[in-house]
Amino acid sequence: MALVTDLLLFLFTGATLTLLLWTSVELFRAQEDPLSDRLEGLQSQAMVVAARATRRKQSARGLDRFLYVIALVPGGEDWMNGTEKLLAQAGIRRKSALALYCIFVLLFVFALAAGTVYLQRDNPNGPMSLVGGLVAAFLLGFILPKQILYRLVKSYRGKLQEALPDTVDLLGIVLGTGLGLDQAMMRVSEEMQYIYPELANEFATVVMQVRAGQERGKSFNQFVRRTGIEDIKSLAAMIIQSEKFGTSLAQALKVYADALRTRRRLRAEAAVGKAGIKMLFPIVIFILPVLFVITLVPGMLSVLRDLKMLGGGR
Repeated sequence: MALVTDLLLFLFTGATLTLLLWTSVELFRAQEDPLSDRLEGLQSQAMVVAARATRRKQSARGLDRFLYVIALVPGGEDWMNGTEKLLAQAGIRRKSALALYCIFVLLFVFALAAGTVYLQRDNPNGPMSLVGGLVAAFLLGFILPKQILYRLVKSYRGKLQEALPDTVDLLGIVLGTGLGLDQAMMRVSEEMQYIYPELANEFATVVMQVRAGQERGKSFNQFVRRTGIEDIKSLAAMIIQSEKFGTSLAQALKVYADALRTRRRLRAEAAVGKAGIKMLFPIVIFILPVLFVITLVPGMLSVLRDLKMLGGGR
């Protein structure tokens, strides 16, 4: 009987890990046509209220049915809305990204719970230890993926931040040749696609929104909400005001690009200044004890050996 139970638990854990690996690959795999996927996501954002209402309808099918079931859980709707925002800020804007993330989290929780049950099967402390292990597994299963998502958001914002000075400078140069703003942004997007693909795709998305008939101010505001970066907010405000008052945008972008480079240099200098403090704790914890062992232990061994010889001579 115990052998059958272990076999079933092994099969369940293997199936869960397989599905977990598949959902993680589907969620984070490179998209063949990121611009089309983002445009599709932007079209769905135009009907976001209707889409969220659809989750509550029992007539939903497929992944929508799965999201509807999660929305029935108290706090599930707010959790999904916050997760959807984080996925968008991390650059993961596929239509099925939210459902795949939810499946990933649930499978991860089940895998941790199954591992806890397997490890606690012979524990003599009884069910209390098992309950504590399951609570810890559930907490870790929900917290760890969210922390990974926060890291992805930070990494995506860092890439946009690093790409912004060069991209803004190139945009100002292209505008100086006489092209319009939309043509210049599309040209910059094409040139920066292989160097800074994240910001290039964001620029292309804004241009496609404007060409589809959306107001440029609204498109840039959505751009700011997607990224959540203050420098991009300032850039959007500059472009909107320049278009509104008819001022020279090329010269303004040149000055703004210099300011962005100055900020980037200051951030680098601040990071260098913090490096010494950050290295203090690894040095104290890991390097100094080893250094003490290397320098003091040979002398202590020599003294002990001499004392042993003196004691033996007596």
